Amino acid sequence: MGRLTRRSVLRNGVLGAGAAGIAAACTTSEAEYGGKLTFSHGVASGDPTQDKVVIWTRVTPAVPGIVPVGWVVTSDPAFKHVVQRGVFRTGPERDYTVKVDVERLRPGSSYYYYFHAGRVVSPAGAIRTLPVSGVEDYRMAVVSCSNWPFGFFNVYREIAKRNDVDAVIHLGDYIYEYGANGYGGEIGKTLGRVHDPEHECVSLDDYRRRYAQYRTDPDLQAAHAAAPWFCTWDDHESANNSFVSGAENHQPDTEGDWMARKAAAVQAYLEWMPMRDPEAGKMRDAVWRKFDIGDLATLFLLETRLTARGEDITIDEIGLAPDNQKQAVANGIKARINDPNRRMMGPEQEAWLEDGFKASVASGKKWQVLGNQTVMAKIFMPDLKKGLSPEQYAQVSPGSRRFYESAKYGLEWDLDAWSGFPRSRDRLYASAKAANAKLVVLSGDSHTAWANELFDDNKRRWGVEFACTSVTSNGAGDSIPFKELNWLMPETNGDVLYYNAFDKGYTRLTLAADRVEGEYIKVSTIRSKEYFASTDATFFARAAETGMGGLQRSMGGSPVTKG
Repeated sequence: MGRLTRRSVLRNGVLGAGAAGIAAACTTSEAEYGGKLTFSHGVASGDPTQDKVVIWTRVTPAVPGIVPVGWVVTSDPAFKHVVQRGVFRTGPERDYTVKVDVERLRPGSSYYYYFHAGRVVSPAGAIRTLPVSGVEDYRMAVVSCSNWPFGFFNVYREIAKRNDVDAVIHLGDYIYEYGANGYGGEIGKTLGRVHDPEHECVSLDDYRRRYAQYRTDPDLQAAHAAAPWFCTWDDHESANNSFVSGAENHQPDTEGDWMARKAAAVQAYLEWMPMRDPEAGKMRDAVWRKFDIGDLATLFLLETRLTARGEDITIDEIGLAPDNQKQAVANGIKARINDPNRRMMGPEQEAWLEDGFKASVASGKKWQVLGNQTVMAKIFMPDLKKGLSPEQYAQVSPGSRRFYESAKYGLEWDLDAWSGFPRSRDRLYASAKAANAKLVVLSGDSHTAWANELFDDNKRRWGVEFACTSVTSNGAGDSIPFKELNWLMPETNGDVLYYNAFDKGYTRLTLAADRVEGEYIKVSTIRSKEYFASTDATFFARAAETGMGGLQRSMGGSPVTKG
């Protein structure tokens, strides 16, 4: 079967199956719940393997209680050829979410699914299992940072419209924890997109309500229905700049114990996202996992926030120090971030990744792909005072000036990214080197688009990085609205070939036997539902005998599409 589109599923799916077909699918156990209910949050699928896939939905009952929900998987979009069906009993203990790991499926095959409770039927969804071998290419839409109040989810709508996406990778910040007066709140009020609850998320009920709000968005529902998703979290699924024992945006005196808040955030995430829960006996937040995509690649999804990450370090103290002490303060920061005991990932995950690299290469996979939260390349901030006119520089806020001045003290750009964990980055590169991995890193978090090359301290290239911009969250260009930023960053950093600080969109990653390609697709606006989409740039790389070849820019482009 060919690739899937949500439109074909909805056109030929449950709505066309007829009431008789749905009635025949109902079971006696489902009649136990006699109240009214709705499927208000759509359907989703995720974590496909060669023979399994997770399917998800949520019911909203009028009366609290246990709700038996039927699920049906078919091999055809008319829902005539049932492959599997069953009943999942859900209730308030899991926020009425339904998550089924459907097994015994065929590799590289398309399936269609829906849920029903009594005579109420959910929307339909489309899924495709991973191939075992012989696949020519595999295409994924890579997204990150979808903040509800900052704008409409046009990026998700654009992904749902395409018929050439096998899967979606969400690299984190699927929700934001801030209250209505927090980050993006003022814009949200003008667009009618105010966070619910209006206060910051702290409790389990808070996080559940926030996911429920996001999943009412029709464009997000459409993207989930169109293809399976691979998901991992970053910080805003819990709190800004979170780490193993706290977060920048957590105040114990007023918000309670961090471990309780973290547990609530993890529980809500696992309830609402179409992914397998960690294996029995593992920590609930140990969500790292891997997937083999035919002969092409192994996809590794990392966890770099809640299980081992060291405490947040910022450059704020440099700004507070007298001028004659700033370099000394910066040197102290460098010593702290270079502490070999400071970690982005714990020893268990590092060993898992090292073994995974070796196994993937030994099995003949062409690429080793990391689904990773934050930018990995070694990057230094440009000197805005030299790159902008005096009139432009005068418009840059004092806080932004201090951030961009970090390079003159020898500090990399963002200590919340891998730049703040250089020894962890060194160990990751060493693992890639030991396995002769062809490392392709996918990154989010920064709200800007990057095409980077990854070099070790000996200037040996071990990988390439495709970092996506945001779905809606403000980027550097929103606070410093000067197009010079787009060329100042590559000019300052030889490792950076492309930088877009302004546009919102996603990256379409194509894995093929002879090359890996990242196409940077942008939408014209997120402040209106009327938009158009176009390709801003495309870069590709080929494998080298050792490590990766360099990134090259493709000169072709895709046609503009209208939303």
